[in-house]
Amino acid sequence: SMPTNWRSYFGGSAWEELPGHPEKVYLHVFHKKQPDLNWENPEVREEIYQNINWWMEKGLGGFRIDAIMNIKKPAVFRDYEPDRPDGLSPLARMLDDAEGIGEFLQEMKERTFEKYDAFTVGEAMSGNQDLDAFIGENGYMSSIFDFEENSYGRSPEGWFAWRTCLPENYKCCAYRAQERIGMTGFLSNIIENHDEPRGVSRYIPEQELNDTSKKALACAYFFLRGIPFIYQGQEIGMENKKFRSIEEVDDVGTLDQYRIALNAGLTEEEALRAVARYSRDNARTPMQWTAGRNAGFTEGVPWLPVNENYKEINAAQNLEDPDSVWYFYQKMIRLRKDPEFKDTFVYGKLEPRLTEMKNLMAYRRKSVEPGELDGLTEKTPEVFVAVNMQAEPQKIPLSEASGKLLHSNLGIPEIIDEHMILKPWQAIVVESVGE
Repeated sequence: SMPTNWRSYFGGSAWEELPGHPEKVYLHVFHKKQPDLNWENPEVREEIYQNINWWMEKGLGGFRIDAIMNIKKPAVFRDYEPDRPDGLSPLARMLDDAEGIGEFLQEMKERTFEKYDAFTVGEAMSGNQDLDAFIGENGYMSSIFDFEENSYGRSPEGWFAWRTCLPENYKCCAYRAQERIGMTGFLSNIIENHDEPRGVSRYIPEQELNDTSKKALACAYFFLRGIPFIYQGQEIGMENKKFRSIEEVDDVGTLDQYRIALNAGLTEEEALRAVARYSRDNARTPMQWTAGRNAGFTEGVPWLPVNENYKEINAAQNLEDPDSVWYFYQKMIRLRKDPEFKDTFVYGKLEPRLTEMKNLMAYRRKSVEPGELDGLTEKTPEVFVAVNMQAEPQKIPLSEASGKLLHSNLGIPEIIDEHMILKPWQAIVVESVGE
């Protein structure tokens, strides 16, 4: 029997026999081809620091630090209560018992990143962490990713039982993350990454998915307080792939979830539909450059088939259309870097507005006062962002949004009786005159 009943993130036991040594086992919290290193051993840590510094000496600007919470294990290995018929327990319970990760992260920072003034962003998902220790003024890292939205509706039973993150849920998750972080430091904001399905397919209802709604979602997340990350293909509006059979799936995690869904009594068709929605293979199909062969990605055979919609959605087509998703992102980046608004977007507090209105994501980025920032001599402007995340129009009081329109995906909104009418999936950014 194995030392503990821990389940690997990709299913099955996290323990594996050592090839050629049947009396020995090793731990792999991920795939069996990814053995865990023993960070308790100072020689191991030393080797890692040398590795990092070798890259820093080459001139790297920094690191994205993947799955970092898993480097610390509890002092005593034990079984936990199983949560599925396989008799195994999720690794989250083991991680809750693991204490002292801060010592490793602080040592790593001092021995490596701090010396080079490196930027580091951590995939650190522990809910009860001391944020100040992680990303405060002297935190272990520069920033951590916000996974609040893509953690919404998860179920221990498996992907087939997850609840869809609808626009109203998305809004609540974003505000919860913002409130949790406050002014401690900067979150790194995402709608997708290489481990997630495409954000536009995840958060926008399928029948409402088009360029207008893609731009609206982009606007909703991009101007939150924090650092907006854009994943490859997001800027041209790439969508989830339509998987016709499980044979088209390459990802080990998705295959494991497909088995779980079948074991729970779903038909093959239902199981495929359930896992296709959340599979990270959606974000790993080849980048869509052109309408040519293999979307212009390769002359050879790509590791995953190209998404069938590459003839409509590709970089070349985006660059030819002045109204494309790509140009919308370009304008948002330009606005965020605009000397007049930069300090507001980077340093201003975020204040949710009109929160009782369903499917409306509205927030203010508050002014930064002189003296709050080094060298700032006058107050920065206040900015109001509003996104109607539904297929029906919504009206908002003009008192919230009076001022110069800085950015919109559907032109200037209509004004009727002291109200601004937002069209379906209309997003606006306004220089606000405040209360």
